[in-house]
Amino acid sequence: MPADDRSVEGMAGALSLEVDVILPCLNEAEGLGWVLGRMPPGTRRIVVDNGSTDGSAVIAQDHGAQVVAAPQLGYGAACHAGLLAATAPVVAVMDSDASLDPQQLERVVAPIVDGTADLVIGRRTPVNAAAFPWPLRLANRELSRRVLGRTGLRLADLGPMRAARREALLALNLRDRRSGYPAETVVRAADAGWRIVEVSVDYLPRRGRSKVTGSPLGAWRAVRDMSAALQAPADPVLRAP
Repeated sequence: MPADDRSVEGMAGALSLEVDVILPCLNEAEGLGWVLGRMPPGTRRIVVDNGSTDGSAVIAQDHGAQVVAAPQLGYGAACHAGLLAATAPVVAVMDSDASLDPQQLERVVAPIVDGTADLVIGRRTPVNAAAFPWPLRLANRELSRRVLGRTGLRLADLGPMRAARREALLALNLRDRRSGYPAETVVRAADAGWRIVEVSVDYLPRRGRSKVTGSPLGAWRAVRDMSAALQAPADPVLRAP
């Protein structure tokens, strides 16, 4: 269900509540400094190093971010490690590759802070064709179709920028530690009766090579993990936050 983007754009004080921003990171030296330098006031930056060998952890430390090591490889493993390290009542997750602008975090955080949503997903709006190549668009469209069939939610994206309350996320008991983590988040949140909305965020050409679309194997693994998450049966013990 798309939210009215204008209702959250420019909302004064949306980030006055402490927000922890989790940044999964595997060799993102090219974009990480730009991302950390654009974080809004009131956010605590948690860079989860998932085995980087390009100095990403040093860049994070130089920018004053907290660095958390996640030795188990995988996007979900990094997100989970960041969630365990977080302490703020509200957490946001976003990529470290400069494909998303931290200045737009307010758009996904505001509906959580004002209590109108339980999970907010940033619906990626590409600034140019290079930002969202057609294979990724087709894959995203198919995933959205599967989400509709599994949950009844009409979402245009399972984007990598999202926000929710920390304790509620922990209560979802997410298990995926690979690329299926975003899909599992949506599925289990929907099963719990969460109010899930999406808002538009700009999608920029990433800096550096993608771990997912940068190779056929990476793309195959992502599709496999997402598909498994979407096929999981409903958990009857989940509850709304």
